[in-house]
Parts: sequence; structure tokens; C-alpha cells
Amino acid sequence: MKPYHFLIAVLALLGAPLEAQESATQGDRAEATDSGAPVYRAEVVAAHPHDDGAFTQGLLWHDGALIESTGRRGSSVVRRVDLETGEVLAESRLPDEQFGEGIALWGEDFVSLTWRDGVLHRWDAATLEPIGSVENYPLEGWGLTTSDEGLIHSDGSDTLRVLDPDTFEVRRTIPVTLGGRPMRQLNELEMIDGLIYANLWKSPYIIVIDPADGTVRKLIDLSAIVDAVSVSDREAVLNGIAWDAEKRRLFVTGKLWPSLFEIRLVETDAQAH
Repeated sequence: MKPYHFLIAVLALLGAPLEAQESATQGDRAEATDSGAPVYRAEVVAAHPHDDGAFTQGLLWHDGALIESTGRRGSSVVRRVDLETGEVLAESRLPDEQFGEGIALWGEDFVSLTWRDGVLHRWDAATLEPIGSVENYPLEGWGLTTSDEGLIHSDGSDTLRVLDPDTFEVRRTIPVTLGGRPMRQLNELEMIDGLIYANLWKSPYIIVIDPADGTVRKLIDLSAIVDAVSVSDREAVLNGIAWDAEKRRLFVTGKLWPSLFEIRLVETDAQAH
């Protein structure tokens, strides 16, 4: 595992044009510098079944189960899933014309995004029954997670937004940088120990972002896992991060993947620039 490998890969992501369609941590906080961030590799602790028809857009752990939001028009759902069996325990569908995206918990509700439909949905956290929607939302929806400040939202750009969870107005923006360079393609999000974990769309990487200033503190390389997953659809990319805070378990999966993985992070000698 050589430092230049990550330098080339990350710079390629930085230089790529923003595509039209969207789609844990152990120890103390790693310190990034202007020259880069430490690279971690992901080791599989356990593999669990995952619905290979699920176009996973949002993922989180809540009350002993996975909560998953899926996309694609005509088949977008929010659902509760048993980790060990992959069984769907409860499910609600979005309107057929909507493309589901990220999901996050706020209070007793889940809030879920749609891609370009301008609609946000609220769901009862206990039953997943719909309890309201907000229309004419002006931003494209990709990823969503919960912080002490409010909801943190991604739209595929290099800027995260902290949203008021009641009005969905933007409280502040977080420009995300690695070594001073903007990091685009920010997709599914998860808050873990005060840091934001973000999938980089169509890449085998997760970056770990300090919400205070947007600096990338770590880069996680999941290439070995991505390469081992048997998928044929070009859109079947790494996407989905869930954190079980009680048992300190980190889970990842992808769109249309047949498996969901519990992973642990192992620091390498490499630096991402």
C-alpha cells in the first residue's frame, strides 16, 4: 500500500466533473495536516445478508436494527431490516414518481430526502408510518445525518449544509477539503464520535470529516471489499454507512450488494493528499 496510490486516486476524484445523478472508528481523532490525512484500510469482521435488489441510498442503526432508504423511481422505500437475516421488519413506500435518498433520525422521527423531487419526508421512528412531507425543498438530496447542530445534508458537491431540523433552512455550510483541495462527490453520511463519515460516490473510499472546519481527517480504503463483491450493474457502488454506538460496530454496504459488512479500521503508513 503506497502513498502515491492514494494521491493519484484522490486527485482523480477531485478533478472529475460533478456527475448529474447521485446516487468506525477506534481510538482518538486522527490529525490531518495540509499535506494530507492518514489512510486506513477496512478489515471485514462479519458479513451479513443484504437485499441485492436494494438501491441503497441511506443507512443507519436504530433500536437494534438497520434503517435503510432506497432509491430508483417506482421502488423507493424506507424500511427496518434485521441484521442477521436481512428480513424486512417494516417498510413504507415513497410515491412512485419520487427517487429516495438519504435518511437520518431526529427526535422521534426519521427524515428522508428525495433526489431532485424537492420533497422531504418524515416517518414515525417506531412504525415507519408517514407523518408528513415538506415540498419545494430547493436543494438536491443525496446524504443526510444527525449532529448536535441539526441535520447535515450533502448534495454531491464539496459543501455540506447544516439544516434546521424543523424548517430545513441552512444554518451554516461546511466546505470539505483535503490538503486544501475541495472534495466533491460527497454522498451517504454518518456521524460517528463527532466526525462525519462520507462515501465518495463511485469510489471505494470513505472520508472522515471534521464538521468544525470541513478538513478531512482520515481516508478509509475499502478497495479489497469492493473488489470482492460480485455485482454486474455499473451503479452497484459502495454506499451505506451505519454505526451501532452501543456496541461500537461499523457497517457498510453498497447499492444492489448481496452483503452488508461489519468492518474495523486499520491504520496504514499511507497519506492521502
